[in-house]
Amino acid sequence: MKFIFNKIHFTFFILIFGVEIAIAYYLKTGFIRHTVGDFLVVILIYCFFRSFIKTNPLYIAMVTLVLSYTVEFLQRTSFLQILSLDQNKWANLIFGNSFSIQDLVAYTLGVLAVTFIDIKKSN
Repeated sequence: MKFIFNKIHFTFFILIFGVEIAIAYYLKTGFIRHTVGDFLVVILIYCFFRSFIKTNPLYIAMVTLVLSYTVEFLQRTSFLQILSLDQNKWANLIFGNSFSIQDLVAYTLGVLAVTFIDIKKSN
């Protein structure tokens, strides 16, 4: 594992971040907000990690998936309330406030897609 800046992954991170902001701002409900947004957020996280860490893409994929699953399962608890962030709009937007199996599926598919593309691109 090396710490090295990768401008291609960082560019994708910035682009997806912009798309995520647009989804959050303009779409309040629906498939794109709830499912496509979750699909894209793991790609965003993956690209962020790959922007600074050079290692096997499968390692980054696993870390991204574990992180995403952890946040999703924390939504089954009152962790935002414990941290006194339950009334914070941004905390609720970033961490969510309701557990969903569909989110886990979207995370898994997003990580599989970006890892497949990244591995194919490297070959």
